[in-house]
Amino acid sequence: MPSTAPPEASTGPWDVHRLPRADGKTFLVTGGNAGIGYFVAEQLAGTGATVVLGSRDAGRADTAVASIRSRVPDARVRHIRLDLADLSSLEASADSLRLERLDAVVHNAGVKYDQPTRRETGDGHEAMFGINHLGHFALTHWLAPLLAAAPEGRVVTTGSFAATSERLDLDDLESTRDYRPDRTYGRSKLAQMLFGFELDRRLRAAGSTVRSVVTHPGGALDSLTPSRPPIHVRGTGERLRGLPAGVLVQGKDAAAWTAVRAVLDPAITGGQLWTPRLFGLRGTPRRQPVRGPLADTEAAARLWSASRDLTGVEPESGLG
Repeated sequence: MPSTAPPEASTGPWDVHRLPRADGKTFLVTGGNAGIGYFVAEQLAGTGATVVLGSRDAGRADTAVASIRSRVPDARVRHIRLDLADLSSLEASADSLRLERLDAVVHNAGVKYDQPTRRETGDGHEAMFGINHLGHFALTHWLAPLLAAAPEGRVVTTGSFAATSERLDLDDLESTRDYRPDRTYGRSKLAQMLFGFELDRRLRAAGSTVRSVVTHPGGALDSLTPSRPPIHVRGTGERLRGLPAGVLVQGKDAAAWTAVRAVLDPAITGGQLWTPRLFGLRGTPRRQPVRGPLADTEAAARLWSASRDLTGVEPESGLG
């Protein structure tokens, strides 16, 4: 079961601005070319690790790699093509890593649609559920041998604060009957988080050394995010308009801290939930108890079975 120890039981001092070295390790960040994923990649690159960005768009990925190299001397960073909407492509994406082992994957990529029209992936899955959850579920399967080859591989699943107020409809996981964009997005992120906890339970049962950790970044605004031109440019007016919101939320650079700690902190173990310290919305990473819909082990097991049937793969195979 996920750990329910109180937040005070977390590990010792952690400085988000002075990260431990990770020379010789390799990390994959899905969606690492923009947004929070970009800052996860930039911060991990500063530890001496090799960082691989997974992205659908080679041009945007090249731009992100150049930006990281301009800010991190001697950064070891590259990218692979990764399209989570195309399940049949994921085996080739994993092969393209050309690695003997992978120390961690950060499941960060995701989409959120506001339009009232329901979208589908090329595989016929509702787009937010298909990309945010099913794509990462299947990708974990193809990465399993590489993660198992690491001394202590980690799967870090990035959820959302939006997930905590939702419940899965296990009879309508793809919102075919009643599609509402905000709710569908929240449920897709809840599915991701339940997957992360269920994966860890299965890894423990199999005696695997791989750990599955769940995080969420809190609230993150572009207006509070430092410029990384041309990826993100924040003007003076935008910065000033965003200042009042900084009481409750943060920039995407700070939103990256929970995932970065989940990758690097040797004291973090599987089944844990890490969120921003202040109301789960901003601040340094803090371990939180797993409660409410996140602790629903029956829903997680049923989701796992449904996801296996929808994707045709089993993520923990090869992780034992």
